[in-house]
Amino acid sequence: MNHLGVELNVKNSPVLDAGFMPIGLFNKAYLAGAKKPVAFAVERSCGQMAVTRTFIHGTEEMAEADAYYANRLVKQLLWMQGGFKVYVSGDEKIYESLKAAYATGGSRGFDADFMASVYEKPFEVVLVDQVPEEKGASQAVGRHLGGCRIGFDAGGSDRKVSAVIDGEPVFSEEVVWFPKTTEDPDYHYNGIVAALKAAAEKMPRVDAVGVSSAGIYIDNRTMVASLFLKVPKDQFEAKVKDIYIRAVKDTFGPNVPLVVCNDGDVTALAGAMGLGENEVLGIAMGTSEAVGFVDDQGNITGWLNELAFMPVDANPEAMEDEWSGDIGCGVKYFSQDGVIKLAPRAGIELDESLSPAEKLKVVQKLMEEGSEAAAKVYESIGTYLGHTLAYYYELYHCKHVLLLGRVMSGKGGDLILEEAKRVLADEYPQYNGKLLPALPDEKSRRVGQSVAAASLPEL
Repeated sequence: MNHLGVELNVKNSPVLDAGFMPIGLFNKAYLAGAKKPVAFAVERSCGQMAVTRTFIHGTEEMAEADAYYANRLVKQLLWMQGGFKVYVSGDEKIYESLKAAYATGGSRGFDADFMASVYEKPFEVVLVDQVPEEKGASQAVGRHLGGCRIGFDAGGSDRKVSAVIDGEPVFSEEVVWFPKTTEDPDYHYNGIVAALKAAAEKMPRVDAVGVSSAGIYIDNRTMVASLFLKVPKDQFEAKVKDIYIRAVKDTFGPNVPLVVCNDGDVTALAGAMGLGENEVLGIAMGTSEAVGFVDDQGNITGWLNELAFMPVDANPEAMEDEWSGDIGCGVKYFSQDGVIKLAPRAGIELDESLSPAEKLKVVQKLMEEGSEAAAKVYESIGTYLGHTLAYYYELYHCKHVLLLGRVMSGKGGDLILEEAKRVLADEYPQYNGKLLPALPDEKSRRVGQSVAAASLPEL
């Protein structure tokens, strides 16, 4: 395979996507001939800084490849760790290309607007002689199991809730809903309250509520979340930013502790709690790809971990994500979108009147019935995953990877894991024994996040 003059050899290609170019292999091939040092830093809140020092070619012949590599690398830093200011040193042309990309109307304008909204600061790209030093912070969260607790997991296609007493789930419920296509925020509010009340009925009292929700949350307030994609901006400010705070206060009064976390962090927490280990990367494949990480101290890093919008495929023909307008990002590979994308390539016709969650169920049913076409879909996702886990390992240095979510349910999830392990062993033997992907039991795959969410508040 060749992209922008970079030749890469992919030993294991997905059976339904021969053009897949694993970004990790592309980067390795690109760097083989790169000798000019450059550095990038991304500033987050409280002066925290993510820094990468690397190389480019710095020649006219490789100018396009240099710009592409820098573009993908900075995007990776932003969606992995978050930030509102990008520092560039070592090459003025690279700085100019990034500044243009992240300007209003530029190819990465969506990313700039998103980060500006999250951190409530203007997004900037600046040229400096030397980038700032790395600075990070992690925090302990969750693992509180005493008392009568509610864990609520807000997904894009269904909502899950669990009633948990002293660490043991006594009730779990899943309800299909359509938050991403609904404009009225009262629809979301009423769904949240209905779930809270359903769980409360199964316990003698409610001591605390923990929420796992797609999006970015600061002080339990919604900063940015695709769940509320269709809600008008004025209604978002008035009724969505404090939606979980209002729902808990209105249902249980002002004194019940509440903690709202990104669903990726809760995924990682669920993994760490289930395995009894640290250095856990949790990946939930559902409506989107939710990722979180628990470090070697058992803490959450405070990073965004929004890997749904981080590139995993360098193929210039990769599918576009409708929300961000970019191509080759994780959401189209490790979510129900990935299944829906691949199904027609396997000869599976999906009724367009069905919701994405219903389309996934069609493919899952075929898989349970032994369909070879459905097996090709899951095998392809497993190949994607094997390559991408090797890439994630280089970024996180995780030991355990726990795979959860609707896509990982049933025989399909088993096949994804089997194929991912095969690709890792065959194409990345250097990670044997260092990277351990695994599935929880079937029940935990689907409701593990809501149970872990219940442990978030400290009494």
